[in-house]
Amino acid sequence: MSYVITIDGPAGAGKSSVAKDTARKLGIKYLDTGAIYRAIALILNASEVKPLDDDIMREALGKISIVLKGKAVLVNGFDVTGEIRTPEADELASVYSAVPAVREALLGLQKEQEKHGSIVAEGRDVGSVVFPDAKVKFFLTASPEARAERRYNERISKGKTADYDEILRAITERDKNDSSRKTAPLKIPEGAIYLDTSDMTEEEAVNFILNEVKNKVKEAIINETE
Repeated sequence: MSYVITIDGPAGAGKSSVAKDTARKLGIKYLDTGAIYRAIALILNASEVKPLDDDIMREALGKISIVLKGKAVLVNGFDVTGEIRTPEADELASVYSAVPAVREALLGLQKEQEKHGSIVAEGRDVGSVVFPDAKVKFFLTASPEARAERRYNERISKGKTADYDEILRAITERDKNDSSRKTAPLKIPEGAIYLDTSDMTEEEAVNFILNEVKNKVKEAIINETE
């Protein structure tokens, strides 16, 4: 039996690392929707296509091909995996992902991943819009301060420069943009399990999710056999 697990939540909540580890331990595919939006945002911005240019936007989107190949993200055949993991890509993704044309163009790409077996999908509307019928849904969050500290430590550990106050400002601004946008705003999906990880380790968050998933899947199997 194949199934979909969704993990929604705000920027910097640790969704990606938790989703990756959950997928690895379950032996199923991981779908990073944020990477797709960052890739699209970068290529549109580089092509000087502005978020308000609807006609030009739709024309440009029709010429963009995105392929998820393992951990790599390919745009028109070029590997942009490294380029999308930057603060700039983060901010651009927040702006372009609010454009209806962008979300429409990428919705099909995300949905079709379900055809290839069980997946753990993470993002900001995967449980509410992309996979509303997912077997198990989670809303993973943490305080803005906790998220800023994690991002700060992550960048420092990679030898990059980082400013905690600037990171906190960016996260707060991203929360505001994602929650107030008209198209697919960030919200807790119906039926999702709320998980605040402010005082949890990544391992504790993953174990919590695994336990909930196993219980839900067992329940589904029992119901199917009755």
